[in-house]
Amino acid sequence: MIKKLFNLSLLLSLSINAYSADILYLATTTSTENSGLLAVLNPAFEKQSNIHLNVVAVGTGKALRLAENGDVDILFVHAPNAELELVKKGYGIDRKSVMHNDFVLLGMQENPAKIQPDFSIVKALNYISRTGAKFISRGDDSGTHKKEMSLWAKSKLTPQGDWYNSVGQGMGAVLNMTNEKKAYTLTDRGTYLAFKDRLDLVIINQGDPELFNPYHIIAVNPAKHPHVRYDLAKKYINFLISKKGQNIIAQFKRQGEQLFYPDAK
Repeated sequence: MIKKLFNLSLLLSLSINAYSADILYLATTTSTENSGLLAVLNPAFEKQSNIHLNVVAVGTGKALRLAENGDVDILFVHAPNAELELVKKGYGIDRKSVMHNDFVLLGMQENPAKIQPDFSIVKALNYISRTGAKFISRGDDSGTHKKEMSLWAKSKLTPQGDWYNSVGQGMGAVLNMTNEKKAYTLTDRGTYLAFKDRLDLVIINQGDPELFNPYHIIAVNPAKHPHVRYDLAKKYINFLISKKGQNIIAQFKRQGEQLFYPDAK
């Protein structure tokens, strides 16, 4: 019994010490993680600040819930309406623009729905629905899924039926499934470029202003959750919007293409 109590005390002590150390808990999207950007960006911050980043890569919806529950210190996400709602409720503060890229519609070269490059994205989705061509949706309440559902709403369609598969997976898994099933899907350009070598998928539709994809950084409000490391969160925010952080973002490429465009003023 004494040994069990000792072990429990030791675990508790280690847990407290780990949290009280200079560790910053960051919730971000699977698309940001899959792009490979954080593998370049975060080590530069850690070296400069001597702060360790503990990254939780999930869908944006779950990331926002982690912030609301006080389970992380900071968010790096891409769902503007949901972000603004978090700020409005008082759980998020210091929301800053960091970067943007865009969403693209992917499919096989054969393009069974006969979508043309000059179609609006809403018209493209209409053609997919009308022809019953296979479509894979993330279905995970991520920023990409939220964007997809807003586009279906604008098309005045409710996607359902055998042709529409909502799989509840991250972007990388969805790209692989889309490739296997020779289907269509919506993705951010960065993740597509990171996976492009492994896929037969091509960009079927792009360039519509509706496909703009901004990313923001948001600190969790210490007034709501006093235990969060707001002091460390501020340092990460300042790094991302600094000249150094923005240059790293601008210079990050895959397949010879720039994945993200810096937005900090």
